[in-house]
Amino acid sequence: MKTPAPPSRSLEALRELTPARVGLGRSGASLPTDALLAFTLDHARARDAVHTALDAPHLIAGLAGLGLQVSEVSSQAQSRRDYLRRPDLGRMLDRDSRRALEQQSGCASELVIVIGDGLSPAAVNVHAVELARHLVPRLTEAGLQVGHVVVASGARVALGDEIGAVLGARMVVMLIGERPGLSAPDSLGAYLTFAPRIGLTDEKRNCVSNIHGAGLSYEEAAFKIAWLVREGIARQITGVALKDESGTALIAARPID
Repeated sequence: MKTPAPPSRSLEALRELTPARVGLGRSGASLPTDALLAFTLDHARARDAVHTALDAPHLIAGLAGLGLQVSEVSSQAQSRRDYLRRPDLGRMLDRDSRRALEQQSGCASELVIVIGDGLSPAAVNVHAVELARHLVPRLTEAGLQVGHVVVASGARVALGDEIGAVLGARMVVMLIGERPGLSAPDSLGAYLTFAPRIGLTDEKRNCVSNIHGAGLSYEEAAFKIAWLVREGIARQITGVALKDESGTALIAARPID
C-alpha cells in the first residue's frame, strides 16, 4: 500500500486555524484510515447530539440558582420522532403548557428568555445555564428586567413567539441548540424577536450563533445578545432592520493605552 504523502507546511498552518477538513490526503482512491475514522466519529457525535434527551431538571435547578423564576413547557411534538418529522408541531405549545403560561400572564414582561432543546439538546444541556450566568448581569446593567424564563422541550425557534405573546413580552430571547455539524455538535444559538407573535418569520429575528467551546465564548455572546436586546427594545425592531453594531460599541468601551 502506498504511504500517503505528508501535507505541505501551508496546509499544516491552515489546519491550525480551522476545524474544517482540509488537506486530508488520500490512500489510493480513498481517504487515509485516520481521516475516515475521525469523520465517522464526528458524524456519530452529531447524530447523538440530535437524539440526546433535554435535561430539564438540571437546567431548571441551574437557572433557579441564578435567582430566576423558571417554568417548564412542551410543544405539540410528543416524541423526538414527531419533532424531527413534523417541524410545525415544534412551533406550537401543547394545550396544558399554554394554559399554564396563561395563568402567569397577569403582568406583562419586558423580556422573556426561552431555553429550547432544538436540534442539539446536548448543546443546551452544556451551555445554556452558563450563558445565562453571563447574560443576566449584563441585562441588569442595561436596566432590563428578565420577567420569565421558560424551559421548552420539543422546541423550534418559532415556539418562542407563542410563549412571548402569551406572556405579553416586548422581547423574547430564545436560546436553542443549533443543527449539529461535524466540527461542532454542541453549538448553541440565540434568537431575538421584538413584539413576538404567532406567524412571524425569520427576517423579524436577530441571531447570535456558534456559541460553544471552540466558537463564540459566553462573555462574547452575552455582550452581543445584551446589546441587541437593549437596542431592539429602544428602537422597537429586530431582524433585518436591526444591524449588529455591538463590535463598534465594544471597541468604543475599551480604554485607550
